Order: sequence, then C-alpha cells, then structure tokens
Amino acid sequence: MRVSREQMVENRARILQEASRLFREHGFAAVTVADVMKAAGQTHGGFYSHFASKDDLIAATVTQALTGEGTGMADLDTWTDAYLSPLHRDHPEQGCPTASLAGLMRQQAPAAREAMAKGLETQIARFTAALADGSEGDRRNEAIGRWAAMVGAVVLSRSVDDPALSDELLTATRAWLARDSAAARMPA
Repeated sequence: MRVSREQMVENRARILQEASRLFREHGFAAVTVADVMKAAGQTHGGFYSHFASKDDLIAATVTQALTGEGTGMADLDTWTDAYLSPLHRDHPEQGCPTASLAGLMRQQAPAAREAMAKGLETQIARFTAALADGSEGDRRNEAIGRWAAMVGAVVLSRSVDDPALSDELLTATRAWLARDSAAARMPA
C-alpha cells in the first residue's frame, strides 16, 4: 500500500516525537530503532524510508527538540521557576531536551553535535532577548550563565537518590538566580 506525502510527513513527525520522548527518558544507547518505531506505531522496516541510520534519527531528533520548541519566556522569572521545579525534574521525557541529552552528546556523531550547538545558540538567543537590561554582550553573558545554572541544577537534581538534596539543588539555584536578577535591577 502506497503512503501519501501527507501521511509520510505525519509518520516522520510521530517518529521524531516518540524518539525525543524515549531518548530524553532513557538516553540514546538504551533506545533502539525498533523501540522508536514501535512507540510511533510503525514497522521497523519503515524506518529507512525516513532516516538513513540511527545517527541520522538522533541528529533529526535533537534538531527538532531544540529548535522546534518555543520556550514561553514572556515572564523569565515564572519560566525559571517552572524549569527548576520537581515536576520538570521528575519528567525528563516531557522536559527540556538540553537537560536530558547534553551530557550524552559527547559520544554522538558530528551531525547530532552540530544540532545541539545550533539548539544552544537558539536557546541563548531566546534568553538574551528576554533579558531587559544591559548591552547585548552583557545580556548574552547573563543568558549563558542563567542557562548553564538552570540546566546544571536539573541535571544534578536528577542524578541523586537523596530527595532532600535534589530539592535543595533546585531551590537554591532558583534563589541564587532571583538574587542575581534583583541585584542586576538595582541602580548603581
């Protein structure tokens, strides 16, 4: 049975969506092509009509996940609070792809690493635009610092079995960023 172009586009989108969810939850190595195709409701053989290899799938997934999603940063403080929350920490499959995948990128093919770099640039640009005060360079530096602290806090909070320490990592980072933001708004 022949599949229409529209159905091919829908199938590819579903494959990318499921691959993103599975990779965020389990990592790249633990997820097979068969796992992705099953989750997407597709046959394993159909994979190769969309992607040349698992590396190709990983690169496409990272691209889609990091550049295809808006961040809703209209209110940076509210967005920061949501990002540094137990809900986000506890659901990597639904959360930020950077926090779930960045630590795994070192072993990936150049195309996936390039997709991560482009995604990080997009995220830094979004943060920079959301920051109100200072020169472009100062806002970019603050954006990089905020983003690194936030991602790092989520990664660290997910890495420990101590619930109190995990919560403290998120809470302390939120407080530190709020204090830093308040200090930046104070007149000199």
